[in-house]
Amino acid sequence: MEHLSALTAHVRAELSKVIIGQAEVIDQFLLVLVCGGHAVVEGVPGLAKTLTVKALARICGLGFQRVQCTADLMPADITGTNVFNMSTSSFSLHRGPVFTDLLLVDEINRTAPRTQAALLEAMEERQVTIDGVRYPLPDHFTVLATQNPVEFEGTYPLPEAQLDRFLMKIRISYPSESEETEILERYGKGFDARNVGEIQLTPLAPGAIAAARAEILAVTVEPGLLRYIVALVRRTRDWPAISLGASPRAAVGLLFVARALAGMDGRDYLLPDDVKSAALPVLRHRILLKPEADLEGLTADQVIAQVVASVEIPK
Repeated sequence: MEHLSALTAHVRAELSKVIIGQAEVIDQFLLVLVCGGHAVVEGVPGLAKTLTVKALARICGLGFQRVQCTADLMPADITGTNVFNMSTSSFSLHRGPVFTDLLLVDEINRTAPRTQAALLEAMEERQVTIDGVRYPLPDHFTVLATQNPVEFEGTYPLPEAQLDRFLMKIRISYPSESEETEILERYGKGFDARNVGEIQLTPLAPGAIAAARAEILAVTVEPGLLRYIVALVRRTRDWPAISLGASPRAAVGLLFVARALAGMDGRDYLLPDDVKSAALPVLRHRILLKPEADLEGLTADQVIAQVVASVEIPK
């Protein structure tokens, strides 16, 4: 697991030059990237979501594009469109921001369902179809879609079918008092998030992400742990507080993220604790609570924790 361990240590060290704290969030961003998935990122404004993704793209040597979602955003604004060139009397493709490695879709729930759906093909098949022609997307194509958890007026909640295509849901909370003090100290010394391009960040060696992905597939998983993952996912489908449980795609995602966690820890074998650590970010957006559970004040994280505690750990 030397490649994945080295990649993890390098990204953590370089991002610490830009981001204060948020160690778990940084690891989850990295998990999404090395697993080849996509993520919903939930947090109030001002928590450095965009800054983290921009810095991560620089460190990993990846392309970065940002889309600010609004109610009038059209699918072609994301995917691109064919434009007629009068001088040559022919059409040429004007590529949209989706043709990149890391695509930050800011406040995805503020755009209409038609535009949200334009990302489905890109996320699932890593290609887009424009006027009947299919165009492949980069191997490292990753969607990081942000949501504001406190403003719902004029928003369009993502449907369950699209949420299920996100590998993880990452929640970002406020920094601690000491971390917030350190942030102010950095700004007092001249740090400016708008000029992150001027910060000296050491990039990864070429091929580092591909090598890390190959190591994830080499993590040994005992049959008992496969049954444990299946038991966790199936338990969500008959849990009293849940009206819609996790899908088989969720079980696959849980396996991939758990294996990546083992690799990041330097191990080539899976432990039950890896599965437990992966359960919240992988499952929290894939279940739907019953109305009575909402009335009782239960959250998806609390219910998933109950489900995990109810499933017997394999010996």
